[in-house]
Amino acid sequence: MRTFFQDTGHRTVALIWLGWVVAILGFQAYLPARLELARPDYAIEWTPQETRAGAQDDKLYLNEPFMNTHVSWDSEFYLGVALEGYHSDNIRRVNGYFDAENAVLGFWPFTAPAVASPGDRLSMSMAFFPLYPLAIRTLSLPLSLVGMAPIATATLAGVIVSLLGTLAGMLALYQLAKDELGEDGGLRAAFYLVIFPSGFFLAQIYTEGLFVGLAFWSLLLARRGQFGWAALLAVLATYTRAVGVLLALPMLYHWARSGAWKQLMPGQFSWPAARSLLLAAAPLLAFGLWRISYYGQAFTIVEDVWFGRGLLEWGKTSYNWGVVLDILRAGVSQSSAYYGLELAGILFGFIACLVGLRRHPDLALFGLAAVFLSFTSGQAQGMYRYILVIPPVFLLLARAGKHAAFDRSWSMVSLLLMSIMAALFSFDLWAG
Repeated sequence: MRTFFQDTGHRTVALIWLGWVVAILGFQAYLPARLELARPDYAIEWTPQETRAGAQDDKLYLNEPFMNTHVSWDSEFYLGVALEGYHSDNIRRVNGYFDAENAVLGFWPFTAPAVASPGDRLSMSMAFFPLYPLAIRTLSLPLSLVGMAPIATATLAGVIVSLLGTLAGMLALYQLAKDELGEDGGLRAAFYLVIFPSGFFLAQIYTEGLFVGLAFWSLLLARRGQFGWAALLAVLATYTRAVGVLLALPMLYHWARSGAWKQLMPGQFSWPAARSLLLAAAPLLAFGLWRISYYGQAFTIVEDVWFGRGLLEWGKTSYNWGVVLDILRAGVSQSSAYYGLELAGILFGFIACLVGLRRHPDLALFGLAAVFLSFTSGQAQGMYRYILVIPPVFLLLARAGKHAAFDRSWSMVSLLLMSIMAALFSFDLWAG
C-alpha cells in the first residue's frame, strides 16, 4: 500500500477524492441551513404525490436526522436490509407473491423465511442486491461503539462504504485512462467521475460508490490478465447491482484474446484453460445462483410489479420513451428539464461506448451492454445515474479535456448540474 501511494498520480487522485469528500459533505450539510425548496416536484407523473410535504414521514429509515441529506428514495431499502434483513415490518410490501418452498436454494446470509405462506406479500427490499447492505451491517459493528442510534450508525457506515468505494473506483479509472492518455488524462478521468452531474450519488446511501470500486478494479485486473482477482471482484459487483453480471463480457473478451480457447479443442484439452474460462464466466455463474434463489426470484417479481422494470421490456420502453419525446416537444417544464438530462445521459453513454470500441473494446463492450439493458428496462428514468458506472464515458471526457477550454467549460457545467441534482436529492425531491 505504501508503494502504491508513493506514485504521485495515486497521491493526487487520493487528494482530489479527499477534497471532493469535504466539498460534497459540506455542501449537503450547508444546504438545509440556507435553502428550502418548494414542494411538490413535478418532474415525473408520480412525483407530485410522493414529494408533497410529509410524504416520507411514515418511512422509518428516511427520518433519522443524522446525515439525513444523504438518505432518500432507495436508501430506505439498503438501510432496512442492513438493520433488519429483507423481511422488515418497517418496509412497504407490494402485491407480488412467491412461495419460498418453490425456490431452488436460499441465499446466505439473508435466508428465506422459515415459514412463508403463498399469500405473503413481498417486501420492496427484494428489488435490491445484498452486498451493499451487508457491507453497511459489517461496518456498523465497530461504529456502534460510538453510541449513536442504530439508524444513524448505519447511515454513517453506508456513506463511508460509498466514499471508500469511490476512492477505489477513481484509482482504477486513473489507471485505465493512464494506459491511453498518460498521467494527466488519468487524473482528468478520475476528476470527471466525481463531478459528473450524477456524481453526487457516489456519496449517498446508494450502491454507485461501492459498485464503481469493485467493477472498475475488476476491469483493470482482467485487462492485466489477473483473472482470479478480477473474477472475485466481478462476483462481488454482481451481488451489489445486477449490471455487474455484464462484467463477464470484457472478461470473456480477454480470455478469447489470450488464445486459451484453443486449449479446449478436441485433443488439446487443458484444465488451466478450462479454469480460466470458468473465472471469466464467474459473474454469469454468480448471477445464475442468485436468480434461482428465493431472493433472486422475488427480485424479478418486485422489479416488475412495483418498479416496472425487467429484461428487454420492448413494449414499456417504446411507450415510456415516446412519452418523454412528447414532453420534450411540449416545451419548457419541470418534466422536460428532467427528461432532457436523462435523454442526454443515455445518448452520451451510447456515443462514448461506440467511439471507444476501437481504443478499448473491453470497456466499450461492458458499457454498451449496460447502456442498452438500462435503456430497454422499461422505464425512462435513472439513466444519467446508470451511465456513472461506464468507464468509456470518462475516457472520452478525459480525451476531450486535453483542450484547456473544454476542461474548464465542462467542469463548470458538470458541477453546476451536479449541485442542482444534489440539492434536489438532499430535500427528498426526485433526482433520478
